[in-house]
Amino acid sequence: MLQDLYAGAVSDAQARLEHTSIADLDKLIADAKPVLNALSHFGSGSNIEVIAEIKRASPSKGDLANIPDAAALAKVYETSGASAISVLTEERKFKGSLADLAAVRQAVSIPILRKDFVSLEQQVLEARAYGADLVLLIVAGLEQNALWQLARFVESFGMTPFVETHNSEEVTRAIDVGAKLIGINARDLSTFETDRELFATLADLLPADCIAVAESAVRNQADVVAYANAGADMVLVGEALVTGDTEALLKQFTSVPKIRL
Repeated sequence: MLQDLYAGAVSDAQARLEHTSIADLDKLIADAKPVLNALSHFGSGSNIEVIAEIKRASPSKGDLANIPDAAALAKVYETSGASAISVLTEERKFKGSLADLAAVRQAVSIPILRKDFVSLEQQVLEARAYGADLVLLIVAGLEQNALWQLARFVESFGMTPFVETHNSEEVTRAIDVGAKLIGINARDLSTFETDRELFATLADLLPADCIAVAESAVRNQADVVAYANAGADMVLVGEALVTGDTEALLKQFTSVPKIRL
């Protein structure tokens, strides 16, 4: 599954070059709003922070929500207490787009994550051109040299690499490339099965100076409390927010105290 997602993302990126060249992206970057320093926006409060995701669909569950206006949902997220917005831009399985990313950038003033299967510098250029402040880099999908090079390329534009892991080896690899924002995803992207105990198993491996993000398997406030008790600073939530009472859930999630201060 993960290999297919990367292959599709590369194919779609190559197709986009037919109408938006690297030179075009450079021009968009020159005119783009300044990048927000995500790390300076995170971690100052005593409660769990939320990266709220705009998620229409997933490979495992199919369609989740009809979201005709990504910008409108992003505004709801921001006013309800989200610290950042994750915008899925993968087109095939998640039904996202770079147009969503651009629209959200115009709508909110908090950091924005481009969430996609990034393996090309072109995709980093697109992230910057369309308004992202953070770029997802998935350790499982990248060899170490590529992970290091992409992390440095992301940082060269002032953006923050958000490095996602799923096991102890991947956490070590994330640390080795100097990641300061490290996610532990309860969902195995090879099988899309989830392990709600995974974050607690791996959290002690994370350095004290990094921001620890628990990803996936957040259904309710109790799940956020469990992640906080295991040492999470932030949670990334998509499905629960697009299928439930968005405002109420965000207020509940952001009321949970952090343990890892």
